Amino acid sequence: MTIPSAVASFAVVAGLLTLVPGLDTALVLRSAATHGRAHAFATALGINTGALLWGAAAACGATALLTASQTAYTVLRIAGAAYLLWMGVGMLRALRREAGPAELRPERPAARLSGSYRRGLTTNLLNPKIGVFYMAVLPQFVPEGTPHLAMGLVLALVHDAEGMAWFTLLILGAEGVRALLRRARVSGRAARRSLDAVTGSVLIGLGVELALSDR
Repeated sequence: MTIPSAVASFAVVAGLLTLVPGLDTALVLRSAATHGRAHAFATALGINTGALLWGAAAACGATALLTASQTAYTVLRIAGAAYLLWMGVGMLRALRREAGPAELRPERPAARLSGSYRRGLTTNLLNPKIGVFYMAVLPQFVPEGTPHLAMGLVLALVHDAEGMAWFTLLILGAEGVRALLRRARVSGRAARRSLDAVTGSVLIGLGVELALSDR
């Protein structure tokens, strides 16, 4: 297998994975709909940074620990599940606090781009299934005699490029939805509350699923 053919073949596999709706998609759409385009891109950049780190770890063989050690996998799985539950419950609790009269509602602190980036990065790094995917798939596309770390980073960057292209389409689509809601005179607060309710419930469900799964 040559380097160009390896990159092309991996691009097909990674592209299919990118198009499957999941937690990353939900986070980017939520950021786009509630905080705007800049925060959505910051979230997407955090997710892609996490994928790049997983790719480097897989190329160096570090993620082999997840497949060889049940304990290591379980620790990361529980940490990831706890983080998802914390985010989901936090969103739903915020909705309850805002349910009262307008004068009694607490003001939400202004969202920071760094916070959106960290949310995307942390979510990706605490997902053991991403690590297992990279460990199982990426080494198959490293040609013999090629430096593993360099090739792993190249393949992870290919995945990142596909992911960012997909996230860009989602973000632009979310901008269009926001415009339609404004024309329909749906308040931004009502739209955000509805989206937070859905996203929070999804995060809790994914957290429970991750906590109960063996692999």
